[in-house]
Amino acid sequence: MSNKAASRYDQTAEAILKYKEFDEQRLLEPISEGKWSVKEIIGHLYYWDKFILQNHVPYMNEGSNLNAFPNHDSHNREAIEYISVFTTTGSLIDEFVLNRRILIKAISGIDSNAKFTIGSGKRQFTVDKYLKIFIDHDSHHLKQMNERLS
Repeated sequence: MSNKAASRYDQTAEAILKYKEFDEQRLLEPISEGKWSVKEIIGHLYYWDKFILQNHVPYMNEGSNLNAFPNHDSHNREAIEYISVFTTTGSLIDEFVLNRRILIKAISGIDSNAKFTIGSGKRQFTVDKYLKIFIDHDSHHLKQMNERLS
């Protein structure tokens, strides 16, 4: 993985750490009607990181085929249920940052030239191409949260 990709992926952790400065109630309010709260969005990102770390990173080798991504709707429902164990958004943020840094360290050890596929797809990924999906995903959600909290 390139240092640029690792740095961009870590930027989300840094940005989310700043949310600890906000009042808990603001973090629990939906970002708009019918949408998740900031806490739930952070939980959503956290749960995807857990999936990546457990189900993809260990298998990112040359020529490997990773398990398909889970159904997004059911995975997202599981994420919201899973984060109910965090009594505060601050404790979730701490766990998110710790897990993101563990993920970055683990993924940094993978050969950056190794190409792999995911599920039944034919498209080949490198670690950088794979991470770009999640960097873009992070950016989308950071924009939503920042707009809500500004």
